[in-house]
Amino acid sequence: MAKKPMSLAARINIMRAAVMGANDGILSVAGIVVGVAGATTNSFAIFISGFAGAIAGTVSMAMGEYVSVNTQKDAQRRAVMEQKRAVDDHYDDEFNFVKQKYVDSGIKAELATQATKEMMEKDAVVTTVRERYGFNVNEFTSPYAAAIASMIAFPTGSILPMVAITLLPQSMRIWGTFIAVIIGLTITGYTAARLGQSDTKKGVFRNIVAGILTMIVTFYIGHLLGQ
Repeated sequence: MAKKPMSLAARINIMRAAVMGANDGILSVAGIVVGVAGATTNSFAIFISGFAGAIAGTVSMAMGEYVSVNTQKDAQRRAVMEQKRAVDDHYDDEFNFVKQKYVDSGIKAELATQATKEMMEKDAVVTTVRERYGFNVNEFTSPYAAAIASMIAFPTGSILPMVAITLLPQSMRIWGTFIAVIIGLTITGYTAARLGQSDTKKGVFRNIVAGILTMIVTFYIGHLLGQ
């Protein structure tokens, strides 16, 4: 039997997991390596701290995505079961709910009634779930795919600050890492905003500010502790 192709919504959710995994990899590991660089100039100590953070973050992000997506799927399945009972026991109420949504959106009552009738006859559960809860039945995001996306993206993102702070000369490593991280966060912030269909300028600005604050705070904490 041919495998059902992944829906657009599921693909977007996996892309979201990958983008946020990369973003967290950049931000988390940048905070670690800059903080350690504030305490010591030992390149190996800085690198091994970042490497340990990348490993821990990779496992944490992957498990977090797996649990989160599974929780979402469980909630969606419960909603489907509730709607099956509602359609069986209160069909007219569900019909009127869907019809009223169409009327409220500006469709004329007669056309709304006809559209509701056709869709409810085709699949009442799919129709009411979509209109009540905003998702399509049987189009669930795979928790394994989301976990794998995060597991790959987090260490990929963490490479940027680790390489910058390890390979740059000591006199440039802090500022060079700041610049490298800002570039990386600009890309992930823009991509996340596009996926979420939100304001890209605000998304990028928030991402960069969060990154700068993280690196400043961790650097000065490391500097104070290293004195």
